[in-house]
Amino acid sequence: MTNAALASQPAPSVKPSLRPVLTWNVDTVLALYDLPFADLLFRAQQTLRAHFDPTAIQRSTLLSIKTGNCSEDCGYCSQSKRYQTGLEIQSLLSTEQVLAAAQAAKDQGAGRFCMGAAWRGPREKDLPAVVAMVQEVKALGLETCVTLGILKDGQAEQLKAAGLDYYNHNLDTAPEFYGDVVTTHTYQDRLDTLKKVRTAGLKVCSGGIVGMGETRRHRASLIAKLANLDPPPESVPINNLVPIPGTPLASSEAVDIFEFARTIAAARITMPRSYVRLSAGREQMNEAEQTLCFLAGANSIFYGDHLLTTSNPQRERDNALFTNLGLHGV
Repeated sequence: MTNAALASQPAPSVKPSLRPVLTWNVDTVLALYDLPFADLLFRAQQTLRAHFDPTAIQRSTLLSIKTGNCSEDCGYCSQSKRYQTGLEIQSLLSTEQVLAAAQAAKDQGAGRFCMGAAWRGPREKDLPAVVAMVQEVKALGLETCVTLGILKDGQAEQLKAAGLDYYNHNLDTAPEFYGDVVTTHTYQDRLDTLKKVRTAGLKVCSGGIVGMGETRRHRASLIAKLANLDPPPESVPINNLVPIPGTPLASSEAVDIFEFARTIAAARITMPRSYVRLSAGREQMNEAEQTLCFLAGANSIFYGDHLLTTSNPQRERDNALFTNLGLHGV
């Protein structure tokens, strides 16, 4: 069997076996986590190389187009109006402001421009403004992505007609742990939005957050849930929690870099054709730790100085790291 063929095989249910499984489940994903670290990274690299140029990193820029005053109680989020985080509230930006930011991102080498709004979901009166943003950013030649929360019937179709490429809606964590993080909406609400997105013909960006107090089994459960979406998300952001003072998860214990890299590798192996994005928390990683994540199969990053409300490595630092590793942005 060639390396490419081996890489495309699902995980063994027990370590010595290469017997394929038809559907990923918690136990088969846990078997990946339990592999010796070098073996896991080797398999992740095989999988990456079977489907992607291993030297190419997809670069996205993320802009908060509406910040704070969100009704939801997501325990990790500085934008909830339920928590005192000192975040400056910002109303919906104008199309001109968004277009200027998108042009700057393109000039700096970004290939995808993502727009995020702190809502439970978009109101009908707000959607035309977002539609206009999508149209203008798309006209620049950038891939477009939005994250707007829970969608109502017909909204995904409006966004698709505007030229939207991706809709981001993270599952965040395992279904059995979700109630420990969020109580104002359900896991099924998130799955229902992803179904609306797929039905409208949009690509899906969906991942999760590591370090919220979950167990390894919860992490494996999240990966299995994502991998079993039909089809799996085209883009899978893996976030390392950035604890925000004032939120319920402010004192969460950090997950070590090896466990985080194992999660990246599990996502790569179970979703071989997806972009796996090293997402929030990258600012807290040194160059060696980021390199470990690329070796584990990450082939996408957020590129720029800020994410929605947290800082991100400076472009110059990213460019220097890419040069040292022989990587190039796409």
